[in-house]
Amino acid sequence: MPENNKIRVQLQCPMPKLDFDVITLGHGSGGVLTNRLLDSGVFDLLKNDILDERHDGAFLELHGKTAFSTDSFLVSPIFFPGGNIGELAVNGTVNDLAMCGATPKYLSLSFIIEEGLPVKEFWDILVAIKFACEKAGVQIVTGDTKVVEKGKGDKIFVNTSGVGPIHPKANIRVKNISVGDKIIISGNVASHGMAIMSVREGLEFGSEIKSDTTNLNHTILRLIELFGESIHLLTDPTRGGVATVLKEIAQSSEIGIDLFQRDFPMDEQVASACELLGLDPLYVANEGLFIAFVSESVADAVLTALQEDENGQNARIIGSVVAEHPKQVIMESAIGGKRVISMLPGEQLPRIC
Repeated sequence: MPENNKIRVQLQCPMPKLDFDVITLGHGSGGVLTNRLLDSGVFDLLKNDILDERHDGAFLELHGKTAFSTDSFLVSPIFFPGGNIGELAVNGTVNDLAMCGATPKYLSLSFIIEEGLPVKEFWDILVAIKFACEKAGVQIVTGDTKVVEKGKGDKIFVNTSGVGPIHPKANIRVKNISVGDKIIISGNVASHGMAIMSVREGLEFGSEIKSDTTNLNHTILRLIELFGESIHLLTDPTRGGVATVLKEIAQSSEIGIDLFQRDFPMDEQVASACELLGLDPLYVANEGLFIAFVSESVADAVLTALQEDENGQNARIIGSVVAEHPKQVIMESAIGGKRVISMLPGEQLPRIC
């Protein structure tokens, strides 16, 4: 989140005075310590009418076709330039729902905490979750907290699940992709993964590389309002990056994809970091980015609308769907050569999201 917003939220959410500084096994026992931790943190900070019920589950009002998604987050380090594991968890599930054409409404939130985690770090994660929920317009309505012994976790793991109604104009399906569709990417590639790696490797550049983690639901819903079923497919290229997700789509839809390297937007510092570490940016994780397959007839209008949005200022058309070479993704390089794009064969960047 922007630095001024972080300061504002921290001032609004001062950490309560507690008589313990670290998380212990007792905080996961379900007894007095668990209740003190949750009362002073989760329930107070994230309070709403549904969460205040403190039931084993949540009572929700949902109407019509609904999307559901779940994801687990185990990023290392848990604090990184541009965010932390808390807002990453909220944004990740919010964005998965948005890719379905849904309006995210309710999230569950579960923690697995390693014994010894400083309470201050847990509080900072909760504050980030609160801010991310407010920004996305979602509510935490149920959850769970467990504590594991020292050495049997890695500080904290977070799981979020979410539900939301699908927009009536949305029809987001792989089967809707057709020859001639244009492929639009919403912004610079590889920023999240390289923000994590720059911290791990101690890399320093002229300016700090920051994660692109953010919620995309408001941006997506505006596009659906404007262009409806002309948006055939939406996906966010997180683990495995742009290359892997496009290869998966080409295989499942049995279509060919042509890409043009010169059209890919990327920050210069990110490109330098990738080159320094010998990483292909097309396989690096993103957390505030989406790819849209849209009808050729509306592609330019979609791009214009997206570039007017705060989450799409660097959006570009990067390729198209073709009848040739079905199930294959072909990249034309900046100098005119071509190469076949495959899925990521292994784990290029572990513990990235």
